[in-house]
Amino acid sequence: RMMNVRAEVKKYVEEMMAAPSCSKEARAAGEKWLALADQDGSKAETKAFIRELEADIMPIDGLIAFVDSPAGAQVFGEDGVKKMSAHAHELKDNGAEFCDCGACTAVAKILARKDELLAAMA
Repeated sequence: RMMNVRAEVKKYVEEMMAAPSCSKEARAAGEKWLALADQDGSKAETKAFIRELEADIMPIDGLIAFVDSPAGAQVFGEDGVKKMSAHAHELKDNGAEFCDCGACTAVAKILARKDELLAAMA
């Protein structure tokens, strides 16, 4: 069971890193963690990895604030920003806690398993 959580999280880390929306910090943390994922005694590195992901995941209110800002309009364009804003507000209305881009979705899956992962890395 302990190895299963490592394998599952490794898959999510790869999904996160493959997402175009993955930040360079999260990608670097993912690369570093993957290099250590199969080693016992990597609990401190895993804690640092989790802290980075907790800092990088986009809360839904942060997504809305970004999308509805001038910077969001630059990123998504005039038509895209309207769609993204409607999507972000719909996510919040439906109870979403975080952005649903590929990177944030993978990070949420990792964070949901963080206690098991830390136990497996002892």
